[in-house]
Amino acid sequence: MSPAHRHIPEPGEQVYLPAPSWAPIVFALAVALAVCSIFITFMLPNWAYAIAGLLIALLALRSMVKDATHSYFKLPRKQRVRGAVLPVEKISPPR
Repeated sequence: MSPAHRHIPEPGEQVYLPAPSWAPIVFALAVALAVCSIFITFMLPNWAYAIAGLLIALLALRSMVKDATHSYFKLPRKQRVRGAVLPVEKISPPR
């Protein structure tokens, strides 16, 4: 049997991807704002930028946790688990 015509069974598990979200990017930018607030003194005192960055970071973190728990509870309770069968090939010694 040639390798191009062998039967490969379907995988027994399903993969569920989370929905796309802007929350991780907003979280990263907010943490960067909070850390960089040490050096920022433009129009406001630096502690104001730190508070704004931390507040935005907390809101983005809350959004990420809420989305993760929502997508976790949308998963099916039981999944038929069937291990994937690896194809076996006979290897002949070189002549």
